[in-house]
Amino acid sequence: MEKNLTIKVPASSANIGPGFDCLALALDIWNTITVSSGDNTVSINGYGKEFLPKNQSNLIFKSFHRIFRETGQSPPSVHFDCENNIPIGKGLGSSAASVIGGLIAGNQLLNNPFTNNQILSFAADIEGHPENAAAALLGGFQIVIKSPNTFLTSEVHLKESMKAILFIPEIEMPTAESRKVLKSTISRDDAIFNIGRAALLVNALSLGDLELLSTATEDRLHQPARQKIFLPMSNLFNAAKNSGALAYFLSGAGSTVIAFAQEKEFTIGYEMADAASKSGIDGEIRISELSKQGTYIS
Repeated sequence: MEKNLTIKVPASSANIGPGFDCLALALDIWNTITVSSGDNTVSINGYGKEFLPKNQSNLIFKSFHRIFRETGQSPPSVHFDCENNIPIGKGLGSSAASVIGGLIAGNQLLNNPFTNNQILSFAADIEGHPENAAAALLGGFQIVIKSPNTFLTSEVHLKESMKAILFIPEIEMPTAESRKVLKSTISRDDAIFNIGRAALLVNALSLGDLELLSTATEDRLHQPARQKIFLPMSNLFNAAKNSGALAYFLSGAGSTVIAFAQEKEFTIGYEMADAASKSGIDGEIRISELSKQGTYIS
């Protein structure tokens, strides 16, 4: 490599209530990945410093190598320096950020042979689902669906600005474990319930009808099942609702709970933290903008 490459990738929140595996948004919380010539190692500051692998078994390397495998070329020896500001195992897209970071690094070094849509397809294959990767790659509030041979994305343009209030519990809920509690089939009533609310959510955000958001973020497909392994969730929802939040939902597979608001963000955060404490769980409050910016080279 002639010079270092620095990539910034945002956190993401998936599902947003009813949009299981098809809705996600980017948050103004960023991981920074710097690529330089090296000996195929990883250095990490921030989240994961103590336990993430520092060699080619790291997810960044696996994703980086995927690009070269797709082109039939041998990857160069590099070093990844990671500044991780996205919590791990908390439903904020930390793995998607690593995957997208590695894919974009490889694509850049090969002078961008792959389109964003192809990058998303690779990411979905690695992750097993596309929505976090779509938001991390493209930014904004993304709808993503799988068509026969590709993924289609469409950005929902928010008419009104809001902030996300995050309560991030100390406990982790790894995605694989959180998915195991979900049913393999659902009833017609539950399908109708979620389809209607996902449509209402997109329309409410597009038109600025924010009073609809608390109903539009209701869900029957994943949150009720995950409530059984994350008992404080309903208490956090009630705290957000009672302190004036516009909406509240489990972020991805959890354990983070997110509320939307245009005011009283700190009050909402403190009330959520208090509800968690009374439920025997500690955590941190973070307030974030919703990021229209996706992954970029800095």
